Amino acid sequence: MPAELLQKTAPGLSGPRDPEGQDRPPGGDGPSPDQFLDSPARFGLWAFMGTVTMLFVGFTSAYLVRRASADWQPLAPPSLLWLNTAVLLSSSVLLERARGQLRRWAPGDALRWLAAAGLLGLLFLAGQVAAWRQLAAQGIFLASNPHSSFFYLLSGVHAAHLVGGLGWFASAAFRLRRLALTPGEDGLGLLATYWHFLAAVWIYLLFLLFVV
Repeated sequence: MPAELLQKTAPGLSGPRDPEGQDRPPGGDGPSPDQFLDSPARFGLWAFMGTVTMLFVGFTSAYLVRRASADWQPLAPPSLLWLNTAVLLSSSVLLERARGQLRRWAPGDALRWLAAAGLLGLLFLAGQVAAWRQLAAQGIFLASNPHSSFFYLLSGVHAAHLVGGLGWFASAAFRLRRLALTPGEDGLGLLATYWHFLAAVWIYLLFLLFVV
């Protein structure tokens, strides 16, 4: 049977075609610039992350100006923060593992790694609440001093965005359980981008609040 007829009768045997009609391997090597511009979800996510970045840039400017005041009292970081950081970074690692399993179309394994990553994200959030309580037990509250105010504010804003990420985890797990994702495509790519972004923001906040 000629190769052209074989491809027509069994298109699944060849890779998907790009707009020019040329074959490319399933899964590809990631989005091209054209795909980035043509994907409303991808463009929207990057626009949203840009907005969040500018939000934290504004907080950073206010923090650096306020830190020069005479009433500034340095705050010692709660000990739980380092464990929380390790938990969040581990969550990112497990999410990449789930992403790899999904690319190989092993949805059962992908779902297990995704669930583990989501549980670690939830554990990070619980750890942040415990860190706030740890400070409260020491008599350090939002209005205690400027440094504590910025810590509660910045970590709280970060936690709010993380809650949104956990909702995305739940949605992705639901779709994966129903096999509603396409084999060979990076169905967790956008979630991973957002989650790694939150991890990077948290590392930045730690550096800003307790190292700079």
